[in-house]
Amino acid sequence: MTASPTPTTAEELRGAGLRVTAARVALLETVRDGDHLGVEAIASGVRDRVGHISLQAVYEALHALTAAGLVRRIEPAGHPARFEGRVGDNHHHIVCRSCGAVVDVDCAVGEAPCLTAADDRGFAIDEAEVVYWGVCPDCSTARSS
Repeated sequence: MTASPTPTTAEELRGAGLRVTAARVALLETVRDGDHLGVEAIASGVRDRVGHISLQAVYEALHALTAAGLVRRIEPAGHPARFEGRVGDNHHHIVCRSCGAVVDVDCAVGEAPCLTAADDRGFAIDEAEVVYWGVCPDCSTARSS
């Protein structure tokens, strides 16, 4: 039995009902190659791949890719939005209070929503978003020296 080939970025965009453009391909690949990137970093990565792109075009493409479920937007309190390519699973994030670094952490329970509300107030809850806050190893080392 042979494994099905991994779809190309263009095929993923088409499969999500999105028009394939060089900018969207570059943006999706930049997000997936990065680590919880902000909009400016994404724009820079796209420019490195395809040349000029306006910040507005980056925002519009990020909105479309997020709505299509190809990119996930996270927005820790007090920090600008970040984007990641890890979608479709149940994971959370740890944010460093000192430098703002963001890392993934798997849910301890495993299945969405992974937490049960004490009172769901009639909502059909399908996701729980958890952000852990602390100090990363680099910042901890810097503080202690």
